[in-house]
Amino acid sequence: MKQTIEALILQAVETLKTSGVLDINTLPSVTIERCRDAQHGDFATNLALLLAKPAKTNPRQLAEKILAALPAHEAVTKVEIAGPGFINFFINPNRQYAIIPTIHELGRDFGLSTVGEGKKVQVEFVSANPTGPLHVGHGRGAAYGSVVADLLQAVGFEVHREYYVNDAGRQMDILATSIWLRYLEECGEVLVFPSNGYRGDYVREIAWKIHKASANQYHQPIAAVLENIPADEPQGGDKDVYIDALIERAKTLLGLENYREVFQVGLQDILQDIKVDLSEFGVDYQHWFSEQQLMDDGSVEKALNRLRETDYLYEQDGATWFASSRLGDEKDRVVVRENGQYTYFASDIAYHHHKLERGFDQIIDIWGADHHGYIPRVRAAMRALGADDSKLTVLLVQFAILYRGEEKVSMSTRSGDFVTLRQLRNEVGKDAARFFYAMRRSEQHMDFDLKLATSKTNENPVFYVQYAHARVCSVLRQLDEKGWQRNLPLGMDNLTLLSTEHETALLGTLARYPEVVEKAALQYEPHQLILYLRDLAHEFHTYYNAHQFLVDDAPLRDARLNLVCAVKQVLANGLGLLAINTPETM
Repeated sequence: MKQTIEALILQAVETLKTSGVLDINTLPSVTIERCRDAQHGDFATNLALLLAKPAKTNPRQLAEKILAALPAHEAVTKVEIAGPGFINFFINPNRQYAIIPTIHELGRDFGLSTVGEGKKVQVEFVSANPTGPLHVGHGRGAAYGSVVADLLQAVGFEVHREYYVNDAGRQMDILATSIWLRYLEECGEVLVFPSNGYRGDYVREIAWKIHKASANQYHQPIAAVLENIPADEPQGGDKDVYIDALIERAKTLLGLENYREVFQVGLQDILQDIKVDLSEFGVDYQHWFSEQQLMDDGSVEKALNRLRETDYLYEQDGATWFASSRLGDEKDRVVVRENGQYTYFASDIAYHHHKLERGFDQIIDIWGADHHGYIPRVRAAMRALGADDSKLTVLLVQFAILYRGEEKVSMSTRSGDFVTLRQLRNEVGKDAARFFYAMRRSEQHMDFDLKLATSKTNENPVFYVQYAHARVCSVLRQLDEKGWQRNLPLGMDNLTLLSTEHETALLGTLARYPEVVEKAALQYEPHQLILYLRDLAHEFHTYYNAHQFLVDDAPLRDARLNLVCAVKQVLANGLGLLAINTPETM
């Protein structure tokens, strides 16, 4: 119906332009909203208010001219002007029934659109360092990113989902050295594990695998490892200096080839675990992009050379700096350290340069909220590279905080004391985890209620929505048990029998679904879809409790079956976009 009203408005504007009444070059986007109060109509537009200034006229007077030029349409019974110039449309009540055959005809495609016009969008999300299993904090970014990507695809964008693998840099060296030290323990060495190493059981498991496969191939006496190494923090030293010295000692004693073998075993083991974990969580990618690739193929140096050509790099104190403060950042940033090593930021510049070269119309980065300060420097880098930084959208996600009773659960990957995403999924299930993660705005703080997520009550929102779908399936099974025919095509002729308050409410809510999907996609807000599904489920449950569907009156029965089957289809479509199951029994 919104498209019909938009077409009528555009025809009216063209008529006014052709007649010389309206002299404008550019027409703003036509916004049509549903009226909150039925007394004000069904839909409203503020177009007259937007056009008044460029048209150099009073908004209400312009609204009157638009109204006078509106073509007649059988679906529109009345048009009124309200307030300073809003145009309100009243729709023929019989038009509300058209949504049911539309849903039945389109099926799974109901709610899809082409508003994205096939534009290429890259969505990069999760991208957690492969230094350990994904924890429950990563789960929120995984659920949010995958639903944002699926929503964009549903409204016509060509979506490319990508995971950036941080497989280069100091954290990976700390992991490799941590694995090697645990391997030495497997070889019988006794040592005090570094305070800044990775301590999780998964490190021991990887070390055990290496020892099982290669015996003592990488063994070195612990005395040789610790000879002339500075003190660790518990002994009064600096934990970072200590672990960095151990990394260099590992590379020296093992040799770079053996060191890289240990490094790669750890990386691939953890990365494979992450891939399986995300896939089982309903998250899949088109590409796993390696940071090391940027080093190996010269992409980092290529991007930095581009910045040199545009005079945005300079040397100071033995390091190379990017003059990001000239482009809106709070200060300049180091891209090459005094020791000649690239910084993480240098890799990020190269990565975004690589994204731009791949020809995406839009780049969406989904980061943890703690990366908020990183946004200006990335935008600065894009501008310095000669790119339009408006192509970049950064969406921030607050990590979810898990509670067991009153006790907050630790999320430290380094210490190994954390709840993995897999553990959460095993406890509450994929459906509940995804639903709860996407239930609020991504930038809002979230406490994950384990007890609520596992309860089979109406207070559990995912159970409540899924139960609505299962209830319709139950009604259809009862229909079969009674031996009655599913006369859904015949029932289309009797839809006007759906006249109760509950039925009218359901019809209106069903009609809103495509608008909700489009708005949730374009605003990157999956929680809008979840709120809609909860509303639809509530209206259905209320209807179910108030009326019998399988009545003896066949025309009324068929009409109601058409309605509840439409509800079932929309619930399935919406839950499908969330990658959540639609059970037939509960």
